[in-house]
Order: sequence, then structure tokens, then C-alpha cells
Amino acid sequence: MMENEMPETAHIASAFDRDLEAIQALVMKMGGMVEAAIENGARAFHDRDEELAQQVRKNDKDIDALEEQINREAARVIALRAPTASDLRIVLSVIKISSNLERVGDYAKNMGKRTTAIIGMEPGEEMSGSIRRMAREVRLMLNDVLDAFLKRDPELADAVRLRDADVDDLYNTCFRELITFMLQDTRNISPCMHMHFIAKNIERMGDHVTNIAEQIIYMSTGEMPEDGRPKGDKTSYEVIGID
Repeated sequence: MMENEMPETAHIASAFDRDLEAIQALVMKMGGMVEAAIENGARAFHDRDEELAQQVRKNDKDIDALEEQINREAARVIALRAPTASDLRIVLSVIKISSNLERVGDYAKNMGKRTTAIIGMEPGEEMSGSIRRMAREVRLMLNDVLDAFLKRDPELADAVRLRDADVDDLYNTCFRELITFMLQDTRNISPCMHMHFIAKNIERMGDHVTNIAEQIIYMSTGEMPEDGRPKGDKTSYEVIGID
């Protein structure tokens, strides 16, 4: 009887692997779209390109649709394949990864909205460069974390996780510069407020990329990182006197 069962078991495992590969391909496709959203959102802001900003906002619907597709496929796999504990962990991690990617896409869309609002204002060119550097760092983190996902590489994922502190440092520097510009000239207040929201959106993108890195570590090892991630986003609290 065991001889008759083994081919069936192998068939189920093979079907699960094929389903998982298909879902993984969708995650990678979604990740590539989110990467493009970050890059285009930052470029639209830097160049004050309203058309590109609107395109970033429009493309977010495609990112949302992919998340819904991934969730449907993951639910189907759970229902049909009844994955074992370790396989179930992978499927559930994929759902969380796609959710974090969707949130990064939302923040890119918000960049597009703020860019549209800031057209015609005259914020400092140097601030535009600082914000674009932040966006570039987050985009590179996302590129590396997708590579870690594809390779099931927990060490690479952990290295990405630790880089979130660099994004926080860039945000803190940006925040202080914006405060300085607003104090120098009250006419800078409105554009600087929009720029602050853009910078904060990018900082939050970094947090979600870090969440993805942690899910990859969990997916690969069965354990979440024990040490808390280093967080450096304290500037805004210091300015208003909160410990």
C-alpha cells in the first residue's frame, strides 16, 4: 500500500511546488512594479513632472490587483494542497510580503499626489536631491530584498533589514533641513510641509521593506529575528519635546 501511496504523495508535493513557483513569479512581478513606482515617484517629484506623477497614481491600481491575485492563489493552494507546517509558513509569509509591497506602492502613489500639489511652488533644489537620495536607498533595499526572496537567502534579508537605520538617518537629516527652511522664510512653510510628507512616506517605505526582510528570514529559518531592528526616526519627536 505504501508503494501505491508514494507516487500520489510525490504528485501532491510536485503540484504544490508548481503552485508556489507561480505565486513567487507574481510576487516578483509585483515587486518590480513597486520598484518602478518608487523610481518614477521620486523622479516626478524631483523634475516636477505632473504627467509622470499622475501615471504613478494610476499604476497603483495594477499593484493592488496583483496583491488580490496573490491572495486568491495563496488561499487556493492552502485549500487544495493542505500544505504541511513548513510549507504553510511559506504561503503565509508570501501573503504578508505581498501586503507590504502593496503598502509601499500606496506610499509611492502618495508621492504622486504630493507632487501634483507642489507644482508651481519653489522649494529648495537641495531638498529635492535629499529626498530623491532617500527614495534611491529604499529602492535599492527593495531590489535586494526581492533577490533574497528569490534565493531564500536569510543573510541577505538580514543585511537589508539593518539598512533601514540608514534610511532613518536620511529622514532625520531631511526633517531638520526642512525645519530650518521654514524658520528662514514663512513662504517656505507650505512647500516644505508637502516635502516633509513625501520624506515621511519614503521612510515608511523603508519600514515595509524591512518587514519583508523579516518575513523572508522567518520563511527560511522558521524564526523571526530576535534582536529588534535599529530605529533612528526620532527627530520629529525631539523637535516637539517628546522623549
